[in-house]
Amino acid sequence: MRFTHATPEATYGFAKRFAHYKDFYTRYDGLIFSKLGFGTFKKEPYKEENYIFDYKDALKMAIRSGVNVIDTAINYRYQQSEREIGEVLEELIQNGEVKREELIICSKGGFVPLDFPFPENPYEWISEHIIQKGLATSFDIELDQHCMTPSFLNDSLKRSLVNLRVECLDIFFLHNPETQLHRLGYNHFLKKLEEIFASFEEMVRDGKIKAYGIAVWNAFTYEEGNSEYIRLEDVYDVACKIGGANHHFKYIQLPFNIAKTHAYSVPNQKMSDGNYYTPLQVAHKLGLGVMSSSSLLQMHLFQKPFKPEIGYLLDSKMELQSDIQLALQFVRSTRGIVTSLFSSSKSEHVSSNLGIASIPATKSAKYNLLYKVER
Repeated sequence: MRFTHATPEATYGFAKRFAHYKDFYTRYDGLIFSKLGFGTFKKEPYKEENYIFDYKDALKMAIRSGVNVIDTAINYRYQQSEREIGEVLEELIQNGEVKREELIICSKGGFVPLDFPFPENPYEWISEHIIQKGLATSFDIELDQHCMTPSFLNDSLKRSLVNLRVECLDIFFLHNPETQLHRLGYNHFLKKLEEIFASFEEMVRDGKIKAYGIAVWNAFTYEEGNSEYIRLEDVYDVACKIGGANHHFKYIQLPFNIAKTHAYSVPNQKMSDGNYYTPLQVAHKLGLGVMSSSSLLQMHLFQKPFKPEIGYLLDSKMELQSDIQLALQFVRSTRGIVTSLFSSSKSEHVSSNLGIASIPATKSAKYNLLYKVER
C-alpha cells in the first residue's frame, strides 16, 4: 500500500531507528513526533541575503539525525522554503533514505505568498493571481499581505502541495488569522472561521490534508481585551459546530521559548467553567496538540550568556556545550508541547542542536524551578 501522509506505524518505525535517543519522541493522535521539529522561517524575506543560502543540506541532516517534523509556510521566503523542502523530500524518498509516511509535514496558508524572484510590482501580482482569478476581493486582503477567504486558502494549499512535491499535508495551519481580527470584529471573525473550517474539512475529505490548526503569534497569549486576543475554546467550538465530534481541528502553533513563556506560565484563557487557564492547559483539556515556534527567538536569546543556575537546572551533568542547546533543552522539556521548532541553514548547526537528544529531558521539579530564576 502506498501512503501519502504520516502513519502511526511508519513514524514509530522511524523513531525506533534512533532508540539510543533519550526522551526525544512523543505520541499525539497516534503519530510519533520528534520533540524538535525543523522550521524554515526567515525574518524579512525581501532582503537579498535570504536567497543566497538554502535549507537543503540542513534539512537532510535533520532528517538523517532523527527529526521527522517539518514545518513551513507558503509565504516563507516567497515560496522558496517550501520548494527547497520539496527537493529534499524527493531526493531522500527516491534514494530510499526515508519514507513519506515517516514524516509529519506541515504548512500554512493566509499570507499572500508572492513569488521568487520578487515581482517588480507586487500589487500587479496580487491583482493577477488573486483578485482577477476571483479568489478574493481587494477588501478581503488586509494590509496587502493577508487573506483568508476559502478560495484563496484552497489555492494556497494547491500551490504548497506542488512546491513540497507531496499529495497531502499532515497539518495545514491557518496562518496568523489575528491579522484581520481588529478589522472584522470578534463575532464576525468567528463566523469567518466557520467558512474556513468548512473548507478545511472538505480538504480532509478530498485527501489533501489530514488535519488542520491555527498558527498564531500572540493571539492565544495576550490578555483579554487586546484587539488580537483569541479565546481558544471559541475556536474549538467552531470546529465542533462545523465538523461535529469527529472534526479535524487538532493542532495549534504558538511561540514559546525561555524568554517568552506565557503559553506555559500565564493563565489568560477563560474557559466555559468560568476559570482561567494557560494556553497549554486549555489545549490539553480540549485534546489539541501544541507545536511551539520561535524556540531560539530568531537568536535574540543569546545577546548575553545564560546564568549558571539555568544551565545547572537544565543540564546538571554539564553535558551540553552551548546556550543554544540549553534553550532547546528548555523547550524540549516543557510538558504539554508535542514538538518545538528550530531553524538552521547549516548542517553543522543542526548536528550540534541535536546533541541534546543524547541526554534526558529536564525533570518537572527542576524545570519548574526555572521560572523562579531571573533571566
